[in-house]
Amino acid sequence: MKLWSKGFEPDKLIEEFTVGRDRELDLRLARFDVLGSMAHIRMLESIGLLTAAELESLLEALGDILAVIDRGEFTIAPGVEDVHSQVEFMLTERLGDVGKKIHSGRSRNDQVLVDLKLFMRDEICNIADATGRLFDRLQALSEEHKVVLMPGYTHLQIAMPSSFGLWFGAYAEALADDMQLLLAAYNIANQNPLGSAAGYGSSFPLDREMTTRLLGFADLHYNVVAAQMSRGKTERALAMAIAAIASTLGRFAMDVCMWMCQNFAFISFPDELTTGSSIMPHKKNPDVFEIMRGKCNRLQAVQNEIALLTVNLPLGYNRDLQLLKDIIFPATTELISCLDMADFMLRHIRVRTDIIDDPRYDHLFTVEEVNRLVLAGVPFREAYKKVGLEVRDGSYTPDRSVHHTHIGSIGNLATDRIRTKFQAVSTQIKR
Repeated sequence: MKLWSKGFEPDKLIEEFTVGRDRELDLRLARFDVLGSMAHIRMLESIGLLTAAELESLLEALGDILAVIDRGEFTIAPGVEDVHSQVEFMLTERLGDVGKKIHSGRSRNDQVLVDLKLFMRDEICNIADATGRLFDRLQALSEEHKVVLMPGYTHLQIAMPSSFGLWFGAYAEALADDMQLLLAAYNIANQNPLGSAAGYGSSFPLDREMTTRLLGFADLHYNVVAAQMSRGKTERALAMAIAAIASTLGRFAMDVCMWMCQNFAFISFPDELTTGSSIMPHKKNPDVFEIMRGKCNRLQAVQNEIALLTVNLPLGYNRDLQLLKDIIFPATTELISCLDMADFMLRHIRVRTDIIDDPRYDHLFTVEEVNRLVLAGVPFREAYKKVGLEVRDGSYTPDRSVHHTHIGSIGNLATDRIRTKFQAVSTQIKR
């Protein structure tokens, strides 16, 4: 059954090619399709296109369908084109002609748009929740290990003292920045397109502000053409946020892979969280973080894929847009999976506390020595030269004490302020 059916069926090969995985992906939209329909019919009743009795029967039937969806029992029957057709078919089967009235004043274009907006708004909340869990974990580890020193690197050469507090805390604050992009995507998704119909409005006196309130949108896409143009733009904004978080997480995964390597041996995990080799019995591989790194790298390509799909489309709806679901739906799932796995692994991380005792890290403390001399009144360039000569002739002996007190340094991590920064954004992303 197709909403656009006019008494003929398309060639089977054409149908398979154009529908693709759409029916499978549409199952993720089912709940939002019902919620959108509930708001729409309440509005239809308010403008006289449905009677109070018809509204009551439709709402009851849609509530039953929603219960089926929430139990995980909803399916799209063979021969039914998509989730919108399935819901309307179920209503018509139960209520007869009353079920057919549900489509008055809307097109499948704005129906799928509102489904996608609600879906992406919900997924953004899920991503924000998962990001928040990892943020909390990183901050807790930052505080737990704030006095444990580790080498800092530039050019992958030993540079200056760092700490595990700084390392964990840095990625926590990076996630706070990423949340700004997620909030931007949320604000774009949180606009109501319902009532734009096929992209050019309707001759019915639709109350679009009413459906905006009922669906909890913050605002409307006012211009009906702009509402249709938002398809692709919303996905692209979300993809940029996904890429930002994935970039942070992928970089963290790379650090973990390095720090687990025997050449560094800064951190470790229980044996059961690592993998082995088929011929090397000593191996404990960081496969989880290697897969995470690879997945996060792929996620950063999603925005390019969406851009290339939509870059030269003409005004109005084009069937190419259907393919956006193939791109963005798996991406949200993949990112949440990576965030949750990172949180799980970090519950079990083991941090080495004696790293800088190794003589190979003696030169970490040259800047500390230069600064001590400067504080004692020696001009900086003279202090720099003195310590440099000691390093060259082998007479330099490190003082391993570190006295960093300024905000954001080893001795003053500003954990609370970073949390405030994160929460200022995360509290704006809500269902």
